[in-house]
Amino acid sequence: MPLSARQWLQKIRDLELPEKVRIMNVCGGHERSITMAGLRGALPLQIELIPGPGCPVCICPEEDVYEAMQLALKEDVILVAFGDMLRVPVNLPHREIRSLQQAKAAGADIRPIASPTEAIRIADANPDRTVVFFAAGFETTTAPVAAMLVEGVPDNLLILLSGRLTWPAVAMLLESETAGFDALIAPGHVSTVMGPEEWQFVIDKHQMPAAVAGFTPESLLAAMYSTLRQLLDGLRFLNNCYSEVVKPGGNKTAQAQLKETMNVVDANWRGVGIIPASGYALKDSLAAHDARKQLPSYADADRKRVGQMPQGCDCARVVLGKVYPNECRIYGNACTPRNPIGPCMVSDEGACRIWWAGGVRERAVSQVAEW
Repeated sequence: MPLSARQWLQKIRDLELPEKVRIMNVCGGHERSITMAGLRGALPLQIELIPGPGCPVCICPEEDVYEAMQLALKEDVILVAFGDMLRVPVNLPHREIRSLQQAKAAGADIRPIASPTEAIRIADANPDRTVVFFAAGFETTTAPVAAMLVEGVPDNLLILLSGRLTWPAVAMLLESETAGFDALIAPGHVSTVMGPEEWQFVIDKHQMPAAVAGFTPESLLAAMYSTLRQLLDGLRFLNNCYSEVVKPGGNKTAQAQLKETMNVVDANWRGVGIIPASGYALKDSLAAHDARKQLPSYADADRKRVGQMPQGCDCARVVLGKVYPNECRIYGNACTPRNPIGPCMVSDEGACRIWWAGGVRERAVSQVAEW
């Protein structure tokens, strides 16, 4: 019979833990579950849970958001995007349009969607208009875009792709001089698509305990217990604590569709920089549906220089686990969910937004070691 959350907590409390153990949870969904379940307050004080780079809205390059805004404002198109993307601000003066939401208020035809099938429906309903799908996300949302393309899309539907892979960001952290964490909780949904084996490099190359977790307290605590036991016992292996969904090899159909429609390329992460082999780009065979090839270019090279995080915003350091959300200089002051300055306060997968929703409303002195 599976153990309850209370039982997993007791097993963790019974361990003879060192003075400090730092566990990074990559996924924004994991961070939301951890915060809403109050797991940080229930775990022994020696355990430090660090939010990681698992928010696609937070790391979507500002130049991509800017390009989507300009297409919507200056071209006769319907622009559709996942809802969280509409509120992401770019670094422009307050008198100018700074988000897709503001562009919509200014008259641009911008519509939030929840799935690629809605983009197809809107394109079918508007055959005389060009529909641009601003598709930002990690593997779990990029795979359905690939499936949509394989199955065939209306001639008037174009894709403005801003897809990213999760594991290269973790690899970058582990290859830095000081990783900043001792164990890894790998994302369940990404592993469902790409397979748990994608995270084997954490053990093989970096000798760090890792476990794949689902989104219940029970699964998350089981994964934490596994990594803690690995540390204490001197063992290193990848434990799948979400086996009811994550299967060996992952979703082969989704992987094949990604490979058929997209290339893996070096890509920019907002506030982080270029990470090798961390992005998706449409293949030349899909040029007819590539917004960047079919529409005028509004890519602005200046955005890559100034387009990191707004002044005072520490969202990039939050994403990389260098500071906790409430250690950001503008958290809860200038930056709130009602008035988000940085993208981490926009998305439901952004650590700042999650912590605010969890009741953390005041800034704190920095506790996470900077590395």
